Amino acid sequence: MKSETIEKNYQVAKERYAALGVNTDKALEILQKAPISLHCWQADDVMGFERNTALTGGIQTTGNYPGRARNVAEVRQDIEKVVSLLGGTFRFNLHETYGEFGDKFVDRDQCETKHFTGWMQWAKENNLKLDFNSTSFSHPKSGYLSLSNPDKEIRDFWIEHTKRCRRIADAMGKYQGDPCIMNIWVHDGSKDYTVERSRYRQILKNSLDDILSEKLPNMKTCLEAKLFGIGMEAYTVGSHDFYAGYCSKNNVIYTLDTGHYEPTENVADAVSSLLLFVPELMLHVSRPMHWDSDHVTLFDDKTRDLFAEVIRANALNRTHLGLDYFDASINRIGAYIIGVRAAQKALLQALLEPLPTLRKYEDEGKWFERLALMEEEKTMPVGAVYDYFNYKNNKPVAEEYISDVEQYEKDVLSKRK
Repeated sequence: MKSETIEKNYQVAKERYAALGVNTDKALEILQKAPISLHCWQADDVMGFERNTALTGGIQTTGNYPGRARNVAEVRQDIEKVVSLLGGTFRFNLHETYGEFGDKFVDRDQCETKHFTGWMQWAKENNLKLDFNSTSFSHPKSGYLSLSNPDKEIRDFWIEHTKRCRRIADAMGKYQGDPCIMNIWVHDGSKDYTVERSRYRQILKNSLDDILSEKLPNMKTCLEAKLFGIGMEAYTVGSHDFYAGYCSKNNVIYTLDTGHYEPTENVADAVSSLLLFVPELMLHVSRPMHWDSDHVTLFDDKTRDLFAEVIRANALNRTHLGLDYFDASINRIGAYIIGVRAAQKALLQALLEPLPTLRKYEDEGKWFERLALMEEEKTMPVGAVYDYFNYKNNKPVAEEYISDVEQYEKDVLSKRK
């Protein structure tokens, strides 16, 4: 797209939004600085580099598109390519199984900061901040229960793993001068009906109490709930109810993964409720299709509604933005870019909403006017503003990135066997 066209379209959009009292320049400034955490596991289908085995433990990747990253160097290569095609600010979210373990097998209760110093250096060189995750799945001791396991030996293994992950996250935060956000998600549950719901949740609570008792100043812990896991459809120990209560009582960040709720549930509705009781939110933005299928995030109604609620609740400064999907059926670089652009567009549209006018209508009981304006804003020229955002960042505008991804597939991905 020609620069003259982009600038002309932006000026028209700017005037249109200004007529509603919205400052597009200010919205773009906020969008530029709002970090989005890119998830490492889209690059290699959540395989990691500990055992190189297929996923187990409540999650599943579908598809076998060529070009999966096979080692740390290829993950970094792919992420550098992704970031080169995107404007804005980014973080990088690592699972523990992506450490640099060399030729020596390092079990998860033995992981150390030294296995991630290379990631810290790489992130600094690429102007990225790191986030982190403990990894309870795809391990011989995963089974159905990890932190909630009545077997003390297995439970202690996962407690030690999670404690070590928090210390690694703390080291990352100290190194980068910015808190590392560490997410804890365990798949624990039951395939069929259980009579021990209370027992397992009591054990999980005790395990978390133990893990979180260590005060680490350079990291923040968040806890992630789930509706169910594959092979554990009847019961989930770490349900929404459990973590909403635990995070509220213990002042812990709550992770909202948009794929982890009932298909008809509006996840956006949880934002304002949770923020009354928890300090911050971590968003894992995905696209469920009938179940937690982790399809690539799109600029759809649910994504737009989620980001709109964050802005309407004046909670962007209390909300960490991240992506969480692993689509192995399409080009993985393209999957990253589609998802990031969808999240950025949703945030931008939320920032461009004429909130003062809408709130005035609501306070005055002008509900027709409120609904009418909300409908009109859906077709406001947000695309022209987002094109200008990429143009000012010297990044591909609109569909121009497609050819870059195709060329990278030809030059790099196609050669990975």
